[in-house]
Parts: sequence; C-alpha cells; structure tokens
Amino acid sequence: VQLVESGGGLVQSGESLQLSCVASGFTFNTHTMQWHRQGPGKERELVALISPGGSTGYADSVKGRFTISRDNFKNRVYLQMNSLRPDDTGVYYCHVEYYATDYWGQGTQVTVFL
Repeated sequence: VQLVESGGGLVQSGESLQLSCVASGFTFNTHTMQWHRQGPGKERELVALISPGGSTGYADSVKGRFTISRDNFKNRVYLQMNSLRPDDTGVYYCHVEYYATDYWGQGTQVTVFL
C-alpha cells in the first residue's frame, strides 16, 4: 500500500488549497479514505472521510469550508480547503485502513498566515 500526498503550501488566511492523494497497492474503490492533520504541538486528528460510495464526514472545525472527494478511476482522493485559517496549519495526511492495518502517506505541509 502506498499513499502519496501533494498540494500543500503557504497561503494567506481566507485563501484556498486543494490537496491530492494518489493511492496504490490495494483496491481503492472498496475502501474508505480519510484525511487527517497534525498541527504544531497538537495530536493528529481526523479532518474528513469518504466511503467507497461517496458518503462523507467532517470534523466540526472544517464543516462548510472543506470538501472531500474521490476519483475511483484515478485512485485519487482530494481535499478542497476554502476559507483557510491559521489554525488549519499543520501536516495533512492521507489514510486508509487495509486488512486492519493503518497506512499513512508522508504528509504535505499546509501553513496559513494572517
């Protein structure tokens, strides 16, 4: 299993970013995909998830601002992040649970300044 994130960067408060994660090594279209983040000095937290059929869930802190989506033909999961705030700063990780094992990407840094 391999997960590779991209799309992070340095943005000003209120701007947008789209993260992308390309997956390989498992049957992508039968697994729930998740985005997590870890801010400075904070524990890693779940940000959003999407089921194989497209049902989604979000942390309260990002509802209405972030949108998770997937392309089962391209084996990709996306996180569209709008109205970014400084407290969205952190490393964002793609995650999948496969045969009861957690797999993570290397992460992509998102930094939001005022």
